[in-house]
Amino acid sequence: MDERICVEDIFLSLGDRKVFRGFSCCFGRGQISIVMGGSGAGKSTLLRLLAGLQRPDRGSIRVAGEEITRLSERELFRVRDHIGMLFQGGALLDSMTVYENVALPLREHTRLAEPDIAAEVGRRLAAVGLPDTEPLYPRQLSGGMLRRAALARAIVTDPEIVLCDEPFSGLDPVNVRRIEHLLTDLSRKLGLTLILTSHHLPSSLRMADHIVFMVDGQALCGSPAELLASDDKRVSEFLEAEHNGHPRPAPGATGVWQAPS
Repeated sequence: MDERICVEDIFLSLGDRKVFRGFSCCFGRGQISIVMGGSGAGKSTLLRLLAGLQRPDRGSIRVAGEEITRLSERELFRVRDHIGMLFQGGALLDSMTVYENVALPLREHTRLAEPDIAAEVGRRLAAVGLPDTEPLYPRQLSGGMLRRAALARAIVTDPEIVLCDEPFSGLDPVNVRRIEHLLTDLSRKLGLTLILTSHHLPSSLRMADHIVFMVDGQALCGSPAELLASDDKRVSEFLEAEHNGHPRPAPGATGVWQAPS
């Protein structure tokens, strides 16, 4: 695997709670990776660590060739140029139009003239299926449209890496499929390294090249087939709970689900 992001032996405590205890995983260039695990396992915290928004107590995080745990805030801006982020719920600014929300990263991080910004915003909104929505405000959008507008903002600066925090949360089945197909299509067309946290098992198994299952402060890593074939009780209990007690689907291939060496 051509590793674009590598996390090695991370430890992190938040107050009395030990979130990560020797957590290690890597994310391949151009792959769709899904981060799964129970509530409170640290999925959103992992994304904040990868974006340099939080620092571990100890351990190594390399993003786009840079060891980020020792960088200053000014130096982190250079690394974040490679990263787009889709926050949970979209996190669009209510006081701004869709155009202004999507244009914001370009205004903050580039020197593009306004006509060029307008062209980029239009191109990205068209890519997510939202042409002609520039003058609307977030309150005028449905949940699925909000998520797509937030995705346009996340990719408007042409990042190599996109981090998505629970992109399917709160969406109906039609919009789940729509966002799933959109993320997959954009990842393949743009060659993105896409990292999603998700509780939505069917989409995760359909989309993922690689799954990181978070449990007990550590990572179990493998393909979807390896996840389904796992005899690790912690994984099987999670899958059975997600299927509401129904038996797990048969894996499409054999494999061993194991922690990274």
